[in-house]
Amino acid sequence: MQRAIRITVAVTAVAVLWLLSSSVYTVEEGQKTLVIRLGAAIKVDEQPGLKFKLPLVDSVQYYDDRLQTLAPPPEEVILGDEKRLEVETYTRYRITDPLRFYQSVRTEQQARIQLTQLVSTSLRRELGKVKIQELLSSERGKIASLIQQEVVQHAPPLGLQVTEVRLHRADLPLATSQAIYNRMKSARQQEASQLRAQGNEWAQQIRAKADSERTVILSQAQRQSAIIYGQADAQANDVMANAFRSDPGFYKFDRSLQTYREALANSAITLVLSPDAAVLHDFEHGPATPKP
Repeated sequence: MQRAIRITVAVTAVAVLWLLSSSVYTVEEGQKTLVIRLGAAIKVDEQPGLKFKLPLVDSVQYYDDRLQTLAPPPEEVILGDEKRLEVETYTRYRITDPLRFYQSVRTEQQARIQLTQLVSTSLRRELGKVKIQELLSSERGKIASLIQQEVVQHAPPLGLQVTEVRLHRADLPLATSQAIYNRMKSARQQEASQLRAQGNEWAQQIRAKADSERTVILSQAQRQSAIIYGQADAQANDVMANAFRSDPGFYKFDRSLQTYREALANSAITLVLSPDAAVLHDFEHGPATPKP
């Protein structure tokens, strides 16, 4: 009997503790909560602290009250001049009305999907009015402001407050970028070929001019050399003639010695001559002295 009583008391205590723990919840700093009773939202708590609810009947949805960032994948947009761009945006938002948020989108995942659609629709509408030159100029900030204004106006029905919408990146699609790169590369290669051809033409002109100048210089140098050589020969002949006139015997003797030197240069080491050989006449008597 006592054992049954103890079991009953223990079960009752556990049930009471469970009911107490199920009837309280905590709201932390930077959070908002929504109390839902049997599927209907009945209360919003924004102040941090310990709160109470009905166990088994009430449930609590927690929402982050801080700024959050939405950065969807890049999407391709057609501009007003039919150009295609891959545009990447980011959006800063917060949940300001948990009740409306729960009634319109229920979950944060669905809210992000809805907000992404809002940004995409506004982005396509505004960029469809402009040309790529405007998007790449100082008008880009004004275009982003128009997109932000439109998203801000449509966000409150979702229980959201949008604080910022910006164009993070706007690039040409990969295929278009590659085609532009190929055209630029082809144009640069063509320009390089023209410059090389022009450089080769200039090089040939410079080489032809240098060869012509070289030929003229060599011709002038050879002509000057021939003139100097002729003048030297004339002077040498004058010197030899003067020498011959002043002492014909010595000149004849010197010529004889030159003849002997050239004739005996290739002869044997030992040369046998008779005493009355004509070759020895000049060695024996010396040059003929001129008569006074």
